[in-house]
Amino acid sequence: MPATRNIALVAHDNMKQPLLEWVTEHREQIAQHTLYATGTTGNMISTRLGLEIEKLISGPLGGDQQIGAMIAEGKIDTLVFFWDPLEAQPHDPDIKALLRLAAVWNIPVACNRATADLLVTSSLFSSSFKRVAPDYEAYKSGRPN
Repeated sequence: MPATRNIALVAHDNMKQPLLEWVTEHREQIAQHTLYATGTTGNMISTRLGLEIEKLISGPLGGDQQIGAMIAEGKIDTLVFFWDPLEAQPHDPDIKALLRLAAVWNIPVACNRATADLLVTSSLFSSSFKRVAPDYEAYKSGRPN
């Protein structure tokens, strides 16, 4: 993985404020990377913190799927997704698909503040490291990975 990350920031409604607080606390480390976010989350972070963020559509309208596609295309290499485990989400299949793609493509994922803190303070966060990802060409040709 490159030293400069392409980070997706996602938060459910009840988790937007905790994500904003986390980004505020780690603004210096995060601002060095390229940021993407689903609609409302991206607008909130860019408006309040002045960070440049590529805003996608809202999660329930397909933003989670957009990020999942970007992971599969190699355009997102880190996911910070503060999801709400106590609230049912109408787009739950999209959320599961997003987390599945993050696992398939072996990218760092933080689903809560503790993990996000560990991720952003890791010595690997702003340095390059080798990430093992699926061999898509081998998969297409029927060869095992």
